[in-house]
Amino acid sequence: MTDLDLKERHSFNAEVSKILHLVIHSLYTNKDIFLRELISNSSDALDKLHYLSISKPDLLAEDSDLKITITTEKDKLIIQDSGIGMSREELQENLGTVACSGTQRFLQVLDKDAQKKMDLIGQFGVGFYSVFMVAKQVIVESRKADSDENGWIWTSDGVSDFVLEPAEARLPRGTKITIFLCAEEERYADRFKIEHIVQSYSNHIQFPIEYVNEKGEAEQLNSAAAIWTKPKGEITDKEHRDFFRSVAHVGGVPWMIMHNKSEGVLSYTTLLYIPSIRPFDLFHPDRKCSTKLYVKRVFITEDNVKVVPQYLRFLRGVVDSEDLSLNISRETLQHSAILTKIRESITKRTLDELAKRAEKDAEDYKKFWDNFGAVLREGLCEGMNTESREKLLGVCRFNSTEAGEDLVSLDQYIARMQSNQKAVYYLIGDSLDLVSKSPQLEGFVSRNVEVILLCDAVDNFWTNVVNEYKNISLKSVTASDIDFDEIGTQEDRKETKDDAEKPKEDELKDFLEHITKILGEKVSEVRVSKKLKDSPACLAMKEGGMDIRMERFLMEQKQLNRLSAKIFEINPNHPIWLKLLSRYKETGKSEEIAACTNLLFSQACIIEGENVPDVYEFAKYMSDALLRILT
Repeated sequence: MTDLDLKERHSFNAEVSKILHLVIHSLYTNKDIFLRELISNSSDALDKLHYLSISKPDLLAEDSDLKITITTEKDKLIIQDSGIGMSREELQENLGTVACSGTQRFLQVLDKDAQKKMDLIGQFGVGFYSVFMVAKQVIVESRKADSDENGWIWTSDGVSDFVLEPAEARLPRGTKITIFLCAEEERYADRFKIEHIVQSYSNHIQFPIEYVNEKGEAEQLNSAAAIWTKPKGEITDKEHRDFFRSVAHVGGVPWMIMHNKSEGVLSYTTLLYIPSIRPFDLFHPDRKCSTKLYVKRVFITEDNVKVVPQYLRFLRGVVDSEDLSLNISRETLQHSAILTKIRESITKRTLDELAKRAEKDAEDYKKFWDNFGAVLREGLCEGMNTESREKLLGVCRFNSTEAGEDLVSLDQYIARMQSNQKAVYYLIGDSLDLVSKSPQLEGFVSRNVEVILLCDAVDNFWTNVVNEYKNISLKSVTASDIDFDEIGTQEDRKETKDDAEKPKEDELKDFLEHITKILGEKVSEVRVSKKLKDSPACLAMKEGGMDIRMERFLMEQKQLNRLSAKIFEINPNHPIWLKLLSRYKETGKSEEIAACTNLLFSQACIIEGENVPDVYEFAKYMSDALLRILT
């Protein structure tokens, strides 16, 4: 029998050719990952042999050195392992997976939903074929451990067919893959390119990955030790600092280290860091997370996979799972309930650790909050159950009218609420300096009612999603339906000697009607304010309306066609209004009253950041007022 007679040629049918074309040209966006796939396969083969050798030590008698070796020539890349190896049947089954039953079932969904295609192809296990992105031909030589045969050789160009033939001489145990590179892909024969790929994707494979040069000198390319697999107590501060820098790409030292191993229904390990310095890309429009996902110590990705929720994207580190199911390209995980459970567990543990740190050292926690508080509050805008939202709110910190330079938690706020107070009050502004001077605060401050001060863009959003915390409502002070008679101290409600000088109710009624006519459609209503003490006027929103600042933001984003007419609240005890009321009683209608009213309304708009309805009219009133002062 000739050598030709021993060859088994297996032609790919039309269906298989379509699948190979899809694998090679469509599923992978980064050609570097073919080497990751092959190294991962070699690692699996070594893992299997290592496990079997526990009960069958003779399997290692031939060669006890478990490793992966890479050598190169000008147009060739050779990857060899001393693992379990493959028999003829296993070569055909493992490297010809796409030729087995099920290809028709896959092709039936090619024209359907893309996600379903990815889920289905992920069940085929054909990552090996990514090698044909860079190869014009591949030869696989393999001998099964403890086999009496010389071994088998698998050859294919990934297009027409593959050939199986027995080896003429006895092969070493394990598998050797010889890749004949396409002319435009010869960079993959470069030692430095290989080192970069290994250290990027396979650095923590537990077996040595060696590069052997033309002189036969071997150099190990990977660390062969995953720091997260070591017991907590055995990892030094220096190891943590070095690993943090390698995965975080940010200076400084970790502000917090979270190293946990979960075993049971799900088995996974996490080693996560919170930086002490805010990463420069934290608010990049893509809002990418930078937590690396590993499966059995093989790096999979840190992009397009929600290992952690987006509002925890400041986390740096790794998640290493033993159970996750991956698709064929290793670039996009299948929709996985396992991943969801891991993400939920990481989120809960992170929030719990933050709560402990905040309780233990408020000053140190303030540093974290200054860096990442705005990011964390983004999570309040996401759909989550009440328990999760309250856990997240519990670690949030805020400026307030009572906290001074410190920060206050909602629990601290609630603990010092007035006895009759039924809501947590907040005010949103553009900066802490401006919002702390707002006239909206006067009534609250005079009654010793604390107000939370919110100054970040994200506060516009979460305050429209979150309405309560621990069954206590959250309410903007710009709302018009706040009942000040129910809050404040008893002394605030006592009659004072100045009450006799206050305008009478019937006098005010006519006066308010006159002001309403002056302002017309600029306002929805004019009313006496209970929140103002020193300022003459302010704006307020109707009951149930959105916050003033949020409405303005939606208008700027062209999600609203027009702003709503606001309620104009006046402080009738302010000297300006007292004089205008006196003038009204003396003369009735007057241009002076109209001019002052419009000026006060424009002033209230400016304070709230609203556009002045008519800037030319405003300028004219201002010029007239200045002229009267100077004459």
